[in-house]
Amino acid sequence: MSAAKKTAKKTARKAAKSAPKKPGPAPVEPDRLEPFSSPREVDRVFGHDEPAREFEEALQSGRLHHAWLLVGPEGIGKATLAYRLARTVLAHAEAGDLIPGEPADVGPDNPIFRKVAGLAHPNLLLIRRSWMERTKRYSQVISVDEVRRLRSFLGSTAGDGSWRVVIVDRADQLNQNAANALLKALEEPPPDTLFLLVSNAEGRLPVTIRSRTRVLRLSPLNDEALIDAVGAALKRDEIEADDKTLRLAMALSQGSVRRALELVTGEGIGLYNDIVASFEALPNLDGAKVQRQAEKLASVNETEQLELYLALLLGLIERMVRYGATGEGLVGQEESFARRLLTSETLPAWAESWEAISAARAETFALNLDRSLLVLNSWFGLQELASRSTS
Repeated sequence: MSAAKKTAKKTARKAAKSAPKKPGPAPVEPDRLEPFSSPREVDRVFGHDEPAREFEEALQSGRLHHAWLLVGPEGIGKATLAYRLARTVLAHAEAGDLIPGEPADVGPDNPIFRKVAGLAHPNLLLIRRSWMERTKRYSQVISVDEVRRLRSFLGSTAGDGSWRVVIVDRADQLNQNAANALLKALEEPPPDTLFLLVSNAEGRLPVTIRSRTRVLRLSPLNDEALIDAVGAALKRDEIEADDKTLRLAMALSQGSVRRALELVTGEGIGLYNDIVASFEALPNLDGAKVQRQAEKLASVNETEQLELYLALLLGLIERMVRYGATGEGLVGQEESFARRLLTSETLPAWAESWEAISAARAETFALNLDRSLLVLNSWFGLQELASRSTS
C-alpha cells in the first residue's frame, strides 16, 4: 500500500471517530407504562371529580393560586388530572372566556389538546427526569439543569395567550439543588403562571415548597371508577384481557389504574403467583427459588418489575393484617395460608413486617443499595415470622 493510501485511510478513520453518531431510537419516556397512552394523551379522568371541581371553581373565580400540589398513591391518575387542568387553563386563556358553572375540560378534538399531547404547546413546560446518553437510561432524580429550563421559559413572552403552565412530574424526585431552584420560581412567580406539581410522596418534598402550594389530595379509585378507567384504557389502546385476569388485576390493584394495567398486560400476575406460592410454603421457604428471583429482579433493567413485585408483596401483607383485624380483605386463595400464619399474638408483628419492608425498600432505592439483598432479607424476615406463628 502506498504512503498516500495509508495517509488517506488514517484520515478516514479519524473522521469516522470524530463524526457525530447517529441518534438511536427515542427512549421510552420515564414512568410511562407501555403499551398504553401517556397521561397527557388521555382525554378522561375517572374518580377525581371533586379535586377537579375545586380547581375549576378557583379558576372561574379569578383567584387561582399560582401553584398546586397533586398528591396521592402511584397510578391513580394524578398526572392525567394535571394535564387536564393544564389544558383547561391554556384553553380559557387563549379563548378569553371563563363561564362559571360550565364544564371547563378540553376535548380531544380541540387543537390545544393535540398540542399538549405532543408537548408542542409553547406555553407548557414539562419538568421530569432526563435521559442520560452515557448510561442509556433515565436519571433517578430531577437535576438542577432540568429545572433551570424555567429561566428561559418564564423569561420569554408567552405565545398564543397570557398563561404559562409548568408541570413537574414527579416533584418528589427533585434533588436538593433542583428543589432550591424550583423554590425560587415559586417564591416570585411571573403573572399568569401556573405550577402543577405531581407527587407520590408528599413527605419527600421540602416544607418550603409544600408551604407555597395549594394541595389537591387524590384518593385511590373506588371499584366503579377503577373499572371505568381500566376499561377505557384497554379500549383506547386496543388491548385485550381475559375476564379472569382482569378480575384478579382489579382485586390486587388497590385502586390504582396503573397497577391494574401492569397486572393485566405484563408479568404481574406471574409475579403475584410466585409470591402466593412462597407464602403457601412458609415457613419452609425455597431458598434457591427466592435467590433466583432476587437476582433477576436486582438488575437495573428490571426496576419496574422489582417495584411491582414489592408492591404486590406489601399489598398481600397489608391484606393479611386487615384480615386479621376485621376478617375481610383477602383475595382468592390467600385465606388458606392467612388462617395458618396469622395469630392474635403475631398480628402486630405482621404489621411491623410491612413497615420494615417498606422502609428497606425506600432506603435501597434512595441509597442505591443491593436490590437482591432487599428481596432476600424481606423473605427471610417473613420466614422467621411464619416460624413463630406456626410453632
